[in-house]
Amino acid sequence: MNRLARVFRAKDREGEAKLIKTEESTPGAAPKPRQEKKRILDPSGDYYYWWLVTMVFPIMYNWIILICRSCFPELQRKYLFLWLALDYLCDLLYLLDIGVHFYTGFLEQGILIQDRSKISRHYTCSSAFLLDLLSVMPTDLLYLRLGLATPAVRANRFLRSPRLFEAFDRIETRTAHPNSFRISKLMLYVFITIHWNACVYFALSGYVGYGADKWVYPNVSIPGFERLLRQYLYSFYFSTLILTTVGDTPMPHREEEFLFMAADFLLAVMGFATIMGSMTSVISNMNQADDAFVPNSDLVKGYLRTHCPNRRLQNRVVEWYQHLQMEKKMTNELQILQHLPERLRAEVAVSVHLPTLRKVQIFQSCEQSLLEELVLKLKPQVYSPGEYVCKKGDVGREMYFIREGKLAVVADDGVTQYAVLGEGLYFGEISIINIKGNKSGNRRTANIKSIGFSDLFCLSKEDLTEVLAEFPSAKAMLEAKGREILLKMDKLDVNAEAAEIAQLQEEERRTAALEEGLDALQTKLARILAGLESSAFKVALRLERLEWQMREWGAEEEAEREGAEP
Repeated sequence: MNRLARVFRAKDREGEAKLIKTEESTPGAAPKPRQEKKRILDPSGDYYYWWLVTMVFPIMYNWIILICRSCFPELQRKYLFLWLALDYLCDLLYLLDIGVHFYTGFLEQGILIQDRSKISRHYTCSSAFLLDLLSVMPTDLLYLRLGLATPAVRANRFLRSPRLFEAFDRIETRTAHPNSFRISKLMLYVFITIHWNACVYFALSGYVGYGADKWVYPNVSIPGFERLLRQYLYSFYFSTLILTTVGDTPMPHREEEFLFMAADFLLAVMGFATIMGSMTSVISNMNQADDAFVPNSDLVKGYLRTHCPNRRLQNRVVEWYQHLQMEKKMTNELQILQHLPERLRAEVAVSVHLPTLRKVQIFQSCEQSLLEELVLKLKPQVYSPGEYVCKKGDVGREMYFIREGKLAVVADDGVTQYAVLGEGLYFGEISIINIKGNKSGNRRTANIKSIGFSDLFCLSKEDLTEVLAEFPSAKAMLEAKGREILLKMDKLDVNAEAAEIAQLQEEERRTAALEEGLDALQTKLARILAGLESSAFKVALRLERLEWQMREWGAEEEAEREGAEP
């Protein structure tokens, strides 16, 4: 039914297409106006991301500059026209950001909604719209009453802060160095906290009186302390001393000063706990990321120190781990990608390893789907110099592909080299492919030793058999290559192969004969069963007929008996 429905829908679409073509080709028909497709931003796309990055600057401008202008009157008065220009430029970006919201789609049941009416309704009914609207309220009109020396009237611009946090979250997910970004973001928060505290300190000093005691900012009449840069740097330094609890600060004398110091100490305690927790989390994440890429060597080193007295072997293990860390080698790719969906994991693995796999001669003419299946089965392995990958006579359970490095085919003495294998070559397929006439069976036929550090891909016999079951042409090609190698090594018994093929054909013939005999027996058995059913049916009819006759005879005898009675 589903197939019929798809056919009917396809025919309907073809009919609609023909009808549209007919209408377009009909002379005199009025052309339909084309509807222009309105551009909708994808919240996970690049354009939306870069717009969020752009919005970081006006929001950070308001957070840093506005408090500074409010607490340092000379700064507001000296650069008034510059601040007004920057203020209204930020307001323009705020208004554009509201417009961007009306063109930004949202996900509903996993589908991006691109309908303008739904997007507008979704945005206007959210709390973000209320905050965005309040953040662009024209509070600058209060300048007419309070004067241009009161930039604090623009404090409603802080309400756009959720946009800043959204931008930071997107940057953190996109950057290649998330831990460095987290540390930079933490330092930015620390700077803003100290900056605000410095501005409040200078404003409180002005309220109490400059130079009124040793705690407040010195009198501006003292040479050098009247300069704006000196005022800010002194306040910032004093605020840093308080919040970091480093160094001695003057003793406060007034109630306002005591309250300020108490609030700063509480803020310092909370900030210290936050910074320590954040740094611990960042370091822990970095260690987890390192452990995910490179196995932890501390446990292995401790085990070797306790149970392995061979110093040379310990050094080989340390050098192997050192090579992994220095060259950024990975041995557990499957664990790293295990949380991705299967199809996406396959695409990532293909994009990373497919160029290497295509260098392998045996796979250069294979189907794309076969390579994709193989990529998910490959397991990376790293061998150190002088280490044997396999030895002659070992049971073969894997085949190997050389990703990087050089390996030598050596004699039993381990010194004499017969050949050198490089990038793109493979070996070990003879032991895991069932080639008829193979004298060595599933045993290794050569000694393979790593010359330097070598990166290999390992493919197990079970995985290869599972993949080749779906690709018989690739299986036949691998077997042909294996026969060629065995012939060169004089490891292929041609007579045994022919005998095995003949035996296989004989078995197939006997199997076919048995199947034919079985079919004949089944036919005869079916006929016998049909005859038995027919006979049983006839017997049942005869029995039923006899029962009716017996009943009739009984009725007649009973009637005669009743007639004989007086």
